[in-house]
Amino acid sequence: MSPDGQNRGGKIIASSNIYTALLALVFSVVLATAAFVAYKCYFQYGTIFKIP
Repeated sequence: MSPDGQNRGGKIIASSNIYTALLALVFSVVLATAAFVAYKCYFQYGTIFKIP
């Protein structure tokens, strides 16, 4: 077995950051939706997520 055959312990390089950008975009949309729902609940019902 040659020591040049495998490169272990090297730094992993991402081929593209498109998945990271997509994940950030989706997280932003989910966070904005949760904030909007909390805002609407508070101003329509006077409280956020009240259990009857």
